[in-house]
Amino acid sequence: MKEKLIDLFEYTFHFNSEMIKIIAENIENVDEKTISLINHTLNAQQIWNSRILKENSFEVWQINPFETLQEINRNNFKKSIEIVHHFDPDQKINYQNSRGANFENTVFEMLFQAINHSTYHRGQINSLLKQDGIDPILTDYIFYKR
Repeated sequence: MKEKLIDLFEYTFHFNSEMIKIIAENIENVDEKTISLINHTLNAQQIWNSRILKENSFEVWQINPFETLQEINRNNFKKSIEIVHHFDPDQKINYQNSRGANFENTVFEMLFQAINHSTYHRGQINSLLKQDGIDPILTDYIFYKR
């Protein structure tokens, strides 16, 4: 299972990076929602990592300086891989959500949420890019594996 999680985080890292690049190349034509969503996508992975690692986290909708997004993506990837290597995927983690409610999930569930959440928002970003007249990028997992 760890190898599959690593593969999925490599996929997530790759296409988050590609999204940041296409936004940067077309920054004058993208709207605020696109910027907000790419930040939220990266923030969410950082938050899930920090819940597992018991570290300080970003705010869910914070806007980071655009020039730091690739670095945030790299750091998210490194932290996620560190978690995969050092945590039992079935280990239960207690944490609070952004509203302060307490929850408990396994490490696997939390990591898979980060992956799935990124995929969901990349789809939204692609829709926004298309609306702005920018050709969206193919981010399907099967295209990545081909």
